[in-house]
Amino acid sequence: MPTKDPIPKDYVNVHALSRHARILGGISSLLEWDQETYMPPAGASNRAEQLKTLAGMTHKERTSKKFANALARLIDLKSGKIVSKNLSPEQQAAARVWRRDYLHDTALPRNFVEQFAKLSSQAQLAWREAKKNNAFQHFAPFLDKIVSMCRKKADYLGYSHHPYDALLDLYEPETTSKEISMLFNPLRKEIVSLLKKITSTKQVDDRFLFGKFDQEKQLELGRRILEDMGYDMAKGRLDISTHPFSSASHPSDSRVTTRIHPTSVISNISVVLHEGGHGMYEMGLPEEHYGSPLAEAISYGIHESQSRWWETRIGQSKPFWQHYLPLLQKAFKGKFDSLTPDALYRAVNKVEPSLIRVEADEVTYSLHVILRFELEMGLIDGSLRIRDLPEAWNAKMQDMLGITPQTNSEGCLQDIHWSMGGFGYFPTYTLGNLYASHLFKGFAKEHPDWEKRVAKGELLFIKNWLHDNVYRHGRRYTAQELLKKVTGSAFTSAPFTEYLNKKYQEVYKLTQR
Repeated sequence: MPTKDPIPKDYVNVHALSRHARILGGISSLLEWDQETYMPPAGASNRAEQLKTLAGMTHKERTSKKFANALARLIDLKSGKIVSKNLSPEQQAAARVWRRDYLHDTALPRNFVEQFAKLSSQAQLAWREAKKNNAFQHFAPFLDKIVSMCRKKADYLGYSHHPYDALLDLYEPETTSKEISMLFNPLRKEIVSLLKKITSTKQVDDRFLFGKFDQEKQLELGRRILEDMGYDMAKGRLDISTHPFSSASHPSDSRVTTRIHPTSVISNISVVLHEGGHGMYEMGLPEEHYGSPLAEAISYGIHESQSRWWETRIGQSKPFWQHYLPLLQKAFKGKFDSLTPDALYRAVNKVEPSLIRVEADEVTYSLHVILRFELEMGLIDGSLRIRDLPEAWNAKMQDMLGITPQTNSEGCLQDIHWSMGGFGYFPTYTLGNLYASHLFKGFAKEHPDWEKRVAKGELLFIKNWLHDNVYRHGRRYTAQELLKKVTGSAFTSAPFTEYLNKKYQEVYKLTQR
């Protein structure tokens, strides 16, 4: 029986040092999870200090001379040339990513990293109160400081075209704002064209989806769906938070939260599918590589492809509701007794411009993301002032979606990301849609009977396919390399727009007009 080649000692040393830093990062993730779920309000000030301290400790570990010297025995830190002769292709890929991350980490002063962590913790609490009370003026000073620090971060990291590129690269490596614009501009036109056709025809009736639905029954149904997907409750949990999120400190500890909408029963199901997709990606990363790039997600865009995959491609498909309608009827007796799978499918896929991104339909969702991308670019390069943000937000909402928020809480205060300092994050949501559709080509080719299997309640085969094609690789490949590896063709946005047009022509019977 063949034996595996021994892991080179120099690689083992780098992995051990990196693993310790990752453990510290995992502790920070748990503190952030607690802050959004169970932390008492009075603990806010101390939590900010805790996160600041851990951010400094983690940064120190990741930039230490000990780590640099160990890494230099694997790869030349200046040129990026592999110098160790005994590394496998997988280990060489890890060395290249370690070097990339090291260069980013050393570009940022430790004091800056600590202050940024403290500020974002304080800003999240300020945002929560501002959103609750529709008081943008109370959040504006924090946002002003965050934008200022993000500009400074971009200067530290360096860029050649636009400061936003340095921030975007942290979330979607090797991607520039110019490339995003080249994707988003034609996508925007395509979506607006489809939206005009939809809004000019008879609207779908979805009134039966709204009403009063018991919270515990909603959570119970959410847990059932998570388990059906393959989300392991021994390694995760489902809780409630103001803004739903997924938080992982290790493949054996990947938690998700949801938000119970006051009147919509579908909202929680969509959130659970979305966050469950994130959670399962983290659970599926190879535990034996924990602490190395081989046990990390490729990019935020690929991460979002996993959540949008489950939320839209599966959770908004007709076969999904053919199976789950009886469970919905059982959970909420008397509410959906006469409902048919086809009527439910059409209702779940109703298209109507709305104010809130996380509740947006599949067609208009990307317009919400494009809006934020354009505003972020302006805030970072200084062409948009903080005080003018609410007005600019409302103007773009009217231009893109034909609606205007009546309050800032349902406008520029609706998302948590800016309070977290997450400038550069938003484009990855639409990249997730595009990546998911590209990946789905490979999945559907391998499983042409997927609809029949989902209609019977089979979901584990989907998770297994994603594990084999996405999860297990960690960061061995770039996003573009993975997409080509899985499908055999280079990435393009065409599969997404083709999918949208085909699906919604059917839902709205556009071909019959």
